[in-house]
Amino acid sequence: MPAYETVIGLEVHAQLQTRTKIFCGCSTSFGGPANSQTCPVCLGHPGALPVLNRRAVELAVRGALALGCTVNPHSIFARKNYFYPDLPKGYQISQFDEPLATGGAVEIDSGEGPRSIPLIRLHLEEDAGKSIHEGLPESDRWSHIDLNRSGVPLVEIVTEPEIRGPEEAYRFLQRLKSLLRYTEVTDGNMEQGSLRCDANVSIRPEGASELGTRTELKNLNSFRNVQRALEFEIERQRGIVEAGGEVEQQTVLWDAAAGETRPMRGKEEAHDYRYFPEPDLPPLRLEPAWIEAQRAKLPELPAARKRRLLTAHALSEYEAQLLTLEAPLADYFEEVAAASGNPKAAANFILNDLLREQNQAGLDEREIPLAPARLAELIRLVDAGTVSVSVARQELLPEMYRTGCDPAELVRSRGLEQLSDAGALKTLIGEVLEDCPAQVEQYRGGKLGVLGYLVGQVMRRSGGKANPQRVRELLEEEIG
Repeated sequence: MPAYETVIGLEVHAQLQTRTKIFCGCSTSFGGPANSQTCPVCLGHPGALPVLNRRAVELAVRGALALGCTVNPHSIFARKNYFYPDLPKGYQISQFDEPLATGGAVEIDSGEGPRSIPLIRLHLEEDAGKSIHEGLPESDRWSHIDLNRSGVPLVEIVTEPEIRGPEEAYRFLQRLKSLLRYTEVTDGNMEQGSLRCDANVSIRPEGASELGTRTELKNLNSFRNVQRALEFEIERQRGIVEAGGEVEQQTVLWDAAAGETRPMRGKEEAHDYRYFPEPDLPPLRLEPAWIEAQRAKLPELPAARKRRLLTAHALSEYEAQLLTLEAPLADYFEEVAAASGNPKAAANFILNDLLREQNQAGLDEREIPLAPARLAELIRLVDAGTVSVSVARQELLPEMYRTGCDPAELVRSRGLEQLSDAGALKTLIGEVLEDCPAQVEQYRGGKLGVLGYLVGQVMRRSGGKANPQRVRELLEEEIG
């Protein structure tokens, strides 16, 4: 069989963090009673006229600049015509041939080094409502419509079809979300629909220039499901082609429970939507000076922050990548690093221990209950030899995370001070050497790795309180 390569393009919809909808004053807050956040404008009543939300434009421009797009001084809104029950006007106000921004790119780590995924466009549009097919008493007979989301402001970000696999798609979405949250364009909450992704995927023989027939994947409610759905769909298409069949251009739904895709409908082309300029909205004109003023407001972006942390704190590429995915986590790290004077230890405690506690508590990086000063104090206690790393990680940090207590006071009250006294340690070492003659002989015979076992035995007898470095030194002296 010939070898095939995968071609993926993504369409990402991000809800802008505005208090009101894009063309009316209705609230965008999540979780209100069904159809309670609507008005004649977002319901499409005859004679109701849209008025563009200035804040939505500011946020969209901020996101475009962060992505390296060219923001167009002149863009127009268009009507995208299609019929869904949750689209009350019978069309969606979007942008088409003259979008807000074009170009740009997102840099990812492809696993083989940095790679830049180019973008086609970023444009403004309104969201549709929501069809509810389950969870209500009549769901076995009826679908329900909630129009609270109708008119919520979105940006759609479209990539070139240059993503080469599901793992790259996952990394792209992770970095894109990071950029949009750094700039406070969106909260990125996929469970609430603030960030959604559709994926176009096709396969073609390796080296071919012509694209294969694509399918569009929908109902992707997490980055991991994007990756899983792409993996399944790629194999499905490969099976069809290798069996001599032809892939049908269609929209498919991802069934996460079954782990498979299901056909939904034939895939539309742009002309099927009969785009034409929105007659009720004038062209959007942005002064170049205003665009540059928005650029000046951008914060330090993840890539720049990652480079700075790598240089300033001698972190690994992996550590810097993880610490800069979210701005609150990067802020937290920098506070701990500065207060403790030990950036490497700060990175280790945060990535290996603090985030574990966060995951178990079901919290994200914006909700860290442990004050940076407390974690910094714990690191200073370890560096001073007051407590061992194992005690700090296994006993102190979990308790501090739950209660916010002072680590020094916790050490005193529980008697967790690290044992470094040579006399006391030699007593424990003597007991271990007497109980482990075989290991002692192995060490003396050149099997130096057995020393770690002996250190572990001393640590166990001390209840984890012995200073492991001092134990190692004294063991080497005693065994000779």
